[in-house]
Amino acid sequence: MKRFYKDTGVEEGEDGFRVLLDGKPMRTPAKAILLVPTRALAEAIADEWAAVPEKAEINAAHLPLTRLAATGIDRVVARRADVIADTAKYAGSDLLCYRATAPDSLVKLQQELWQPLLDWAAERHGARLVTADGIGFVDQPEEAKATLHAAVSAHGDLALSALYNLTHTAGSVVIALAVSEGRLDAAAAFAAAQMDELYQVDRWGDDPLAEKHREGVRRDIETCTRFLSLLENARLRG
Repeated sequence: MKRFYKDTGVEEGEDGFRVLLDGKPMRTPAKAILLVPTRALAEAIADEWAAVPEKAEINAAHLPLTRLAATGIDRVVARRADVIADTAKYAGSDLLCYRATAPDSLVKLQQELWQPLLDWAAERHGARLVTADGIGFVDQPEEAKATLHAAVSAHGDLALSALYNLTHTAGSVVIALAVSEGRLDAAAAFAAAQMDELYQVDRWGDDPLAEKHREGVRRDIETCTRFLSLLENARLRG
């Protein structure tokens, strides 16, 4: 579908902010009005649509904030419990809990970069996750999994859309929560999530496919981080 509108804008209503295309409220793929709680997010979404060149094809890949908002409205609202469960389940297999046994430089790097995040999760949420050497599965305490489930549940529907994507992209609900709560910025979250891969690149060099994948991860993390920031810590606001 080619660009069919001339102007974009934002309209404030009693329930939040609507994005306008030629003065008409934008709708999601499920035909719901795209309504967001902050002007900052609405304006950023409007900017995405304004950036589409005249007569150009509308590419969903160039509208990442729109996609996250629409997903929150169309899918998270209807499947909220499932989305929470699919996000919180990473507490049982979080990336940060699985440590290398060699070489010493990687062991040290994981300890320096990952352990402070696990310590933060323990202090902030009372979730004391257990680490394991190697790739063997480790059972996490039920209490820790329950408290992280509660932390995920505290997010509103739109924030959950980003948190879900961020958790799956990073392989870590701890990283995702740290971003949501301002403990990590996008660059730090990417560094934590891709630490093993970046370590291997430093030792052995890169290849085009791996680099392309890594850049996709970077973009996803940056988009989710920005979305959560534009929601202005909307964990409790929807």
